[in-house]
Amino acid sequence: MSEGEERPATTGRETISTAASNPSPAHPRPQDAVSDDLVSVDRGGNVTVESGSGAGRAVYWALKNVLLGPAIAKIFRPIHEGTENVPDQGAAIIASNHLSFADWLFTPLALDRRITFVAKSDYFTRTGIKGWAQKRFFAGTGQVPIDRSGGRASHGALGAGLKVLQRGELFGIYPEGTRSHDGRLYKGRTGVARLALLSGAPVVPSAIIGTDIIAPPGKIITKIVSPTVKFGEPLDFSRYEGMSEDRFILRSITDEIMYAIMELSGQEYVDMYAPAAKAAAAREAKAREVDEVSPQA
Repeated sequence: MSEGEERPATTGRETISTAASNPSPAHPRPQDAVSDDLVSVDRGGNVTVESGSGAGRAVYWALKNVLLGPAIAKIFRPIHEGTENVPDQGAAIIASNHLSFADWLFTPLALDRRITFVAKSDYFTRTGIKGWAQKRFFAGTGQVPIDRSGGRASHGALGAGLKVLQRGELFGIYPEGTRSHDGRLYKGRTGVARLALLSGAPVVPSAIIGTDIIAPPGKIITKIVSPTVKFGEPLDFSRYEGMSEDRFILRSITDEIMYAIMELSGQEYVDMYAPAAKAAAAREAKAREVDEVSPQA
């Protein structure tokens, strides 16, 4: 199979490869044309699409409107701002800060449309009936299982995002790549910029505030507060069409997106990748601990 060519679907599956050049931009579709296919990414970065049966949409509707959504809304009373900035139909990238595992619960509740995010495949790799049920659950809740143990996870996430956007849907992404360990906003990865240029979809900056108080890193739920979910005006990067391999353009676009997120969230911005900052903080904490227990001269 040549680079960028899609393999025809067989037995309900198709494997997607990410083209090095621009594919066709994501075409708008009616709001109710939400696919029930399950998009997943293996450790080699290959994107696989398994045909759905219609159960995914039903699961999503039930969770959002009956089982989880009403209870979460009643308990936490989330505040939504700028939802009119999210297109009623057609493809769009929702780029947000990332404070807590609870982010993926509160952001979708703010919108009528389903948002697809990527998630670790560890959460749904079981086999048998239970494994099948888990896959359908995550398909319904808009999660893309991605195996991060391989070296091409970012490539796979890009391919998965393109597939979702080409269906005319919303794709959610956290440009920082991981949760902030201290509540600050960290340098964005350029994958969001490449995704915007390859898909032709607008980027809607988003900010979530307060979820780190509800569920800090490493904890479930510690406090009941009302989180705020904000959406900014869509960012159009069509002026950079055909420049998805220019690293300077990608960095410029990513920085523009991160600035828009910072304006919405009010967070302090740190020009460092989150994993590096977290590792540095851990080293400093360990050094302080060693210093405290060391014998005094």
